[in-house]
Amino acid sequence: MSEEVLINITPQETRVAVLDVGVVQELLVERTASRGLVGNIYMGRVARVLPGMQSAFVEIGLERAAFLHVADIFEHRRQAGTEGAEPTRAIEQILSEGQPLLVQVAKDPIGTKGSRLTTQISIAGRMLVYLPQDPHIGISQRIESENGRQLLRDKVKELLPPDEKGGFIIRTLAEAADAGELAADIDYLRHLWRDLRQRSLGAQPPQLLYQDLSLAQRVLRDMASEATKRLVIDSRENFQKLAAFAEAYMPKLRAKLEHYTGARPLFDLHNVEPEIEKALSRRVELKSGGYLIIDQTEAMTTIDVNTGGFVGQRNFDDTIFKTNLEAAQTIARQLRLRNLGGIIIIDFIDMESEEHRAAVLAEFNRALARDRTRMTVNGFTALGLVEMTRKRTRESLAHVLCEPCPTCGGRGEVRTARTMCYEILREILREARAFNAREYRVLASQKVSDLFLEDESASLAMLSDFIGKPISMQVETSYTQEQFDIVLM
Repeated sequence: MSEEVLINITPQETRVAVLDVGVVQELLVERTASRGLVGNIYMGRVARVLPGMQSAFVEIGLERAAFLHVADIFEHRRQAGTEGAEPTRAIEQILSEGQPLLVQVAKDPIGTKGSRLTTQISIAGRMLVYLPQDPHIGISQRIESENGRQLLRDKVKELLPPDEKGGFIIRTLAEAADAGELAADIDYLRHLWRDLRQRSLGAQPPQLLYQDLSLAQRVLRDMASEATKRLVIDSRENFQKLAAFAEAYMPKLRAKLEHYTGARPLFDLHNVEPEIEKALSRRVELKSGGYLIIDQTEAMTTIDVNTGGFVGQRNFDDTIFKTNLEAAQTIARQLRLRNLGGIIIIDFIDMESEEHRAAVLAEFNRALARDRTRMTVNGFTALGLVEMTRKRTRESLAHVLCEPCPTCGGRGEVRTARTMCYEILREILREARAFNAREYRVLASQKVSDLFLEDESASLAMLSDFIGKPISMQVETSYTQEQFDIVLM
C-alpha cells in the first residue's frame, strides 16, 4: 500500500491530492461558492421543447437552464432497448412546456453550456449504485473475471428484498465486500430513495431534492480502497465529520483517517503546491529532456510531444522511441492531474517502426489503466496521431482555477508594439478625414509610445505633415499593449 490521500480544507474550498510513492497523481478542487452539481436531483420544470434538436431546456433553479436530450429520457431509452417495442416517441410527445420533471445532473455546466440532465435517476453508494427505475443488475467493467462477475451478480440478487423493483450497478469496491456490507449499502440506498420520493411529491419546481456528498466525503466513498495507506485531513472539524461518516458507512476506513496538526501547510509538506503550478502550465518537461505542449480548446485538447534537448545515446530512432515511451506515461498522469476530458489528440513524435508504435500504444494503455474515468483510445491514425476520448463531467483544473487573460482575451498572444503603431497611424488618418481637430493626442502603453518616439518617429512626423496637424504622445501606464485612444484637441 503506497497510495496516500491528502485533504486540505478551508471555508472557501476543499482540495484533494492523491499521491502514489510520493508523486501527485490526481488533483481535485471544489469551491464552496460553486460546488459541483453532478449527482444532484431536482424537481425541474420544462421551460422549452425543441423538436428540431429533439431536446428540451429545463429550469432547475440555476442561472442557466439545463439541457435534456431525448436519448437521456429514461422512458425513451427503455423503449429503444426493448425488443418488439413500439417506435420510440419524439420528445414533443413526451414533454410539454411547464411540465414538472424529476431530473438528475449528469454533467456540470462547462464553458457556455448549461448542465446536462438525465431522467434516469442513480444514487451512488460505496459498493453499489442504485437505479430505482430500472431492474437491471450491472457490473463495473473493471471487474474482468467472468466467474467473479457472475458470483457478485448472484450475491446481490440474493440480498434484494422481494418488493425491490429497482436495479443496481456493482462497483469495483464490491469485489472485496462481504454480504453484510453489501446488504448495508442496499438498505442505505433504498432509504435515501424513499425519502427523496416522499419529498418530490409536494415539491414545487424548481427545487433541489438531493445533493451529492461533499468532495471530502466522495473521496472516502469513491476513491479510498485497500490500496490506500492513509487519508490525511488538516481540519479538525472536518476530520471529526469524516470520522463519523466513515464509522457509519465504511468502518474499515476509520483507522486510515489521520488529522494533520503540523505547523507547515499540508500541501507544502508534500510538495503539492508546485505540482498545481505545473498542472496549469502549457509546457510539461520530461525527465529525458523532451517536453509536452498541452493546449485546451473548446472542441478538443491537443498534446504535442517534442524531443527537446534529449539526444539519446544510440541512434535517432531510439531517441524518439524513448521520448515517446516517457511521454506516454506523463500524458496519462497529466490527464488525471488536469482533469482533461472530451476529445484528446496526441501527436507523438513520428516513428517508422511499427513495433515501436505498438510498444508506445501498449505503454500508454498501461499508464491509463489506473484512471478512474471512463475513456476510449484508438490506435495511430494515418497521420500518426493517437485519438482518444475521456469522459468529461466537471470542468478541468485550469477552468476551475484560471480565467482567460484580460490582455490577450484567451488567444495566448498579443499584437506586437509595431503592429499597434501602424494601427494607430491608420486610425489617426481616419479621424483626420472625419474631424477637423487642432491636434491629435495618442494615449498608449509605454512600449508603444517608446517605439513611436524612436524607430517610428519618422512615420509619425510624415503623417503629421500629411494631415497638417500636430500629433503628440501620452503614456498611460494602466493600458495594455493593445489598448490606445486618440483624443481630438
